[in-house]
Amino acid sequence: MKISEILNKDLLIADLQSRNKKGVLEELAGVLVNQRKLQDLDQVVEVLLDREKLGSTGIGDGIAIPHGKIRGLREVVASFGRSREGVDFESIDQKPTHLFFLLVAPENSAGIHLKALARISRLLKDPSFRRRLMEAEGGEELFRIISEEDAQY
Repeated sequence: MKISEILNKDLLIADLQSRNKKGVLEELAGVLVNQRKLQDLDQVVEVLLDREKLGSTGIGDGIAIPHGKIRGLREVVASFGRSREGVDFESIDQKPTHLFFLLVAPENSAGIHLKALARISRLLKDPSFRRRLMEAEGGEELFRIISEEDAQY
């Protein structure tokens, strides 16, 4: 699965405004609702927060991949956000989180959900990729960087 299959430039937030976990989740899910990828913002945020209770999706190195499953959803959807200042996302390394890939999948989609998570994790392991994302000027450049990196694998 390519990230470009589930993410487009309208689903990116170059400068997240929220400074806490719930706010970031609301912003990232809000983009998906605004683009008609998801229906119910409150439901999505609740699912994401429930997943966070199991353990933070802040995986360290300034990265979080919040994710969840929604009944009735037909396809995997994603959004991306960047916080230059960083957010306390209760990351495993206890450091601020700057790069967020939100992933929402249909309820009965274990395989494709895991493939998408693995793909995003693989891309974000590269320190130079993360640095380029942090240095990007705006949404267009962020999308170009993600697309170029995604095309290499």
